[in-house]
Amino acid sequence: MYELINVAGESYFIQSPAKIGLVKLNDNDVCLIDSGSDKEAGRKVRQVLDANGWKLTAIYNTHSNADHIGGNKYLQAQTDCKIFAPGIECDFTNHPLLEASFLYGGYPTKELKHKFLMAQESAAEYLTPEKLPSGFEIISLPGHFFDMVGFRTPDDVVYIADCLSSLETLNKYHITFIYDVAEYLRTLEKVKELKAKFFVPAHAEVSENISELAQCNIEKVNEISEVILKICAAPLNFESILQKLFAEYKLTMNFEQYVLVGSTVRSYLSWLKEIGKLNAFFENNFLLWSV
Repeated sequence: MYELINVAGESYFIQSPAKIGLVKLNDNDVCLIDSGSDKEAGRKVRQVLDANGWKLTAIYNTHSNADHIGGNKYLQAQTDCKIFAPGIECDFTNHPLLEASFLYGGYPTKELKHKFLMAQESAAEYLTPEKLPSGFEIISLPGHFFDMVGFRTPDDVVYIADCLSSLETLNKYHITFIYDVAEYLRTLEKVKELKAKFFVPAHAEVSENISELAQCNIEKVNEISEVILKICAAPLNFESILQKLFAEYKLTMNFEQYVLVGSTVRSYLSWLKEIGKLNAFFENNFLLWSV
């Protein structure tokens, strides 16, 4: 874990639960694409930097989930590097309480206020093309989270963050986190058509062709949708739908899974309503969903 791996040319990644991109800008300076899950990840990154005599100039966050920004504060304090994040992700990076609050739908309980869902605050600036190193390209990848992006480096290596999951993750957890299902599907269709020397997903293996895996993720979204529609053959409230999905996929409920899967299921319900496959109505002061 935390091994430095060369992808192509000056483009690397540091192996961790969510891959940390590293790109050499010259003989001395490097930038990161995301920073890992916590202070300990930041320490491991710092060890890699020191071992190679590199100076960290900037962190480019793909999005604001805690496992991608958790090392920000430590690394910024240690190196005085700049941090950039796109759109709404910048606000969440500066104020991580927003993520736990968004997922819970109110002030989060103490069981949700930990590093898995809530990173430490770091001082991020809004990402614009002008902030990128020469030869870098921003790739918009919304859906998994609000304004998530990926990056193409001058080596034609594309870091695609969390826009898809590995087959192992899909088969084990089934319901992966999605904020906007419609945008997520559009992003996957876009990724299917992307060409690059190598793709570096945060939670899947590096690959020269990502199309097949993107299609598997599309098919899993469609599968989840069909299961929800089947569950909603008779009118049900959200909690009942969620319970039946957990039972269907043999998932275990805890606070983290309640908010992560629960938020995702709400996104599915909204999307299915928008495309005319589900109805929503109030009865006896319950919001009910049905086909």
